[in-house]
Amino acid sequence: MTASARSFQSRAALAGAALCATVAATGCGERAGSDPVAAVPAAIPRDLLDSERNTIEVFRLVSPSVVFVANSQVSRGSFLFQAEERPQGAGSGFVWDERGHIVTNYHVVHSGQKFSVALSDGTTYEAALVGVEPRKDLAVLKIDADAPLHPIQLADSHQLLVGQKVMAIGNPFGLDSTLTTGVISALGREIESMAGTRIEDVIQTDASINPGNSGGPLLDSHGRVIGITTAIFSTSGASAGIGFAVPAATIARLVPQLIQFGHVKWAGLGVQVLPDHIAAQWGILGVIVRDVLPDSAGAKAGLRSMQVDQLGNPRGFDVITRVQDQNVTKLADLVDVLDDYQPGDKVKVEFERDGESHTAEVPLGEVSS
Repeated sequence: MTASARSFQSRAALAGAALCATVAATGCGERAGSDPVAAVPAAIPRDLLDSERNTIEVFRLVSPSVVFVANSQVSRGSFLFQAEERPQGAGSGFVWDERGHIVTNYHVVHSGQKFSVALSDGTTYEAALVGVEPRKDLAVLKIDADAPLHPIQLADSHQLLVGQKVMAIGNPFGLDSTLTTGVISALGREIESMAGTRIEDVIQTDASINPGNSGGPLLDSHGRVIGITTAIFSTSGASAGIGFAVPAATIARLVPQLIQFGHVKWAGLGVQVLPDHIAAQWGILGVIVRDVLPDSAGAKAGLRSMQVDQLGNPRGFDVITRVQDQNVTKLADLVDVLDDYQPGDKVKVEFERDGESHTAEVPLGEVSS
């Protein structure tokens, strides 16, 4: 799959443009169709199919926990002390805990300076940006809500099966509390993040996902979050029946760090490397080490910084070829291997220097995103 095919068509800029067109009657930044007066749910007819009853029950259970996220930029107006807010984008999110933390996509809040979160009853709150992780397209906001919030339970995304029923709730094109259904079309997909890194183990679904759905939950038949809707495969910018969601296992691992630290503490070797295209030009299969930080895991493994002559030409360098018995042919391979470990975990590092192979087992250091 090409990078363009994987492009984030549901990116906040698209959602913001679609939102402005959709809600012309109510004003850009408000949600089309939102009603501050909550209707009393009708009784579910007994003659419905079990699958229909399940869909209705899940929607009623979870939709109050799905929110509308908007961000804007603040710029100086025509007068000296006048500030203007310009809508930057919009998307969806869901309640993480009763303290007011909201999980959404990084690309929904990207480039925003002010944020707001609207609950399903139309109540809108200013939101503070708590933390972001561009590498996995995740972000956390926080609101101070007057009423109790209802977090959504996470599922174990390691137990998912192709063909399993799924539901997506979000705000496509600004249309709040929109439900779509489908199945898990595939597991273990890879997409590219805004940071240029790969997001692994992504869930593919045919549930309709459009601009504005980004950041909303993908749910199983129990109403548990199995993933966060993130991207679509489309040449038109609208749903083509191929959507992607970052799995719940990734959310469960990273969101607590975003809440606690404001960023994710990744495990790393403490080295700086040359770009892949240079290694390819030199005919090298692996990651070329440029610099090694003092007292880092790489230094303890015996890696050394690139040696250069008086003219600055390289005359000696290390090439990382394997980590934990997994081949490393390019930088993305190295990043993917280390993503599975925490700072302090010991890994086996294999590298080559001047035609000789070296192996060392070292504890990984901490690298902030």
